[in-house]
Amino acid sequence: MQRSKRFEILEQRPVNNDGFVTEWPEMGFVAMSSPNDPKPSVKVMNGRIVELDGKQREEFDMLDQFIADYTIDASVTEKVVAMDSVEIARKLVDINVSRGEVLDLTRGMSPAKVLEVLNHMNVVEMMMALQKMRARKTPANQCHVTNVRDNPVLMAADAAEAGIYGFDEQETTVGVVRYAPFNALALLVGSQTARMGILTQDSLEEATELRLAMLGLTSYAETISIYGTEPVFIDGDDTPWSKSFLASAYASRGAKMRFTSGTGSEVQMAGAEGKSMLYLEIRCIMMAKGAGVQGLQNGSISCIGIPASVPSGLRAVLAENLATTLFDMEVASGNDQTFSHSEIRRSAKMLTQMLPGTDFIFSGFSAVPNNEDMFAGSNMDSSDLDDYLIIQRDMMVDGGLKPVDEETVIEARYQAAKAMQAIFEELGFPVITDEEVEAATYANSSDDMPQRNVVEDLKAAERIIRDGISGFDVAMILAKRGYRQTSERIFNMLKQRVAGDYLHTSAIINGDNEVISAVNDENDYMGPGTGYRLSEKRWEEIKGIRQAISPKDFD
Repeated sequence: MQRSKRFEILEQRPVNNDGFVTEWPEMGFVAMSSPNDPKPSVKVMNGRIVELDGKQREEFDMLDQFIADYTIDASVTEKVVAMDSVEIARKLVDINVSRGEVLDLTRGMSPAKVLEVLNHMNVVEMMMALQKMRARKTPANQCHVTNVRDNPVLMAADAAEAGIYGFDEQETTVGVVRYAPFNALALLVGSQTARMGILTQDSLEEATELRLAMLGLTSYAETISIYGTEPVFIDGDDTPWSKSFLASAYASRGAKMRFTSGTGSEVQMAGAEGKSMLYLEIRCIMMAKGAGVQGLQNGSISCIGIPASVPSGLRAVLAENLATTLFDMEVASGNDQTFSHSEIRRSAKMLTQMLPGTDFIFSGFSAVPNNEDMFAGSNMDSSDLDDYLIIQRDMMVDGGLKPVDEETVIEARYQAAKAMQAIFEELGFPVITDEEVEAATYANSSDDMPQRNVVEDLKAAERIIRDGISGFDVAMILAKRGYRQTSERIFNMLKQRVAGDYLHTSAIINGDNEVISAVNDENDYMGPGTGYRLSEKRWEEIKGIRQAISPKDFD
């Protein structure tokens, strides 16, 4: 058969390497509206919810029970669930209805009611609502800093560079789990070399992650996974109550934490029970609210390929971000895993979070090349930084980052690598050579770094846990070796742990060591002239891309 040359060209486009499937509701392959989703209903007796979304209390699974007992306000729920869902959807978009008024309604909504409201909204309406409903007025961004060799010198340098770009949170993980303490140390030192106040985490199994937080080597956690059906929750050896206990363990030790969930996870684990992805994610969101955590990392996260394969899937991802804000929680809104071969499609998805702004637009943006990203690659990586900065300038929108100059980045990378060299020498860890410092200063990836002795590094990394080497010890070493500024910044981060102010919803810490959160920077958007607006100083910063030339130079 003779082929259309135009179709042959189309078939070579990157988007046609993506996977797409038709809907299959029985197995959960439906984004926002399954015929098996329940209809909203609620009944209260003696101050207790005895019916929820078509189930009697004796039929509740553990998520139903937890949500009914700890999330939904039984004093208002019958009135709210009886309201017209279109009316509630319009209130979300209406600039004359405040965020606070909406929150008074959402505390009485059932999971099925939230789903029904969101199904009345298109993507633009959801973005309008998200601009109003995010908790913190000022948007921010988070990044990944990893490498395939778990090289601590390179990681510290990369963390310093990411800090210069303006990421307020930095996240790492490991290729080899025994490297975890080195990675936490590298991220701490590199980030604080760049500026004061950057929050860091080391994504690991939960016991090790908590131990590193208790040592003061990390300052937050988010990869504490929850799920929307009971079988999948049990498959992870957890319950809503056990996750709530873990959350309290972090908070009681001054460490910020949020849960992680996302559309498609139940499908991926063959436990969707025929429900839509968004319905199950709303159950996760409401469970997180009941547990009392600061917020949620969602936006499908590592399951993004599943909603992205079905109709309205990326709309569902935006809807889950919005649903999180409806319950007055911070949202780290995904964009953290590559899902498409198409740069157009990846950018279009990202803009639904960037343009309205979220607490953390990426969670996170890969500050390293994607082949170095041990989270399986982000929606954007270090090669996309210029594009992202120029989009900020094109749209006059704050995406949480700022233009940088090469000289400043090189100096920060060098200082971070030298600081790690001093720490390793003081602790008797395997030597970081001047050659490694030089390589890390200018490197793009692990390929540019000399090989280290993995066996000796792993022995040294284990000493951090065994000997209880803490953030305070690191600060003292750096002060002794002349790295006073980085030392003071680390010490100030430890003081923040004692004060606990950054445990408030949507908290970040700025370069002046001031906590900015939903408490002192509450989103008050109610249309033009309200909410977050670029200051003159911030706009000048965003405009100052290195590629811009002055027309006056051609006079």
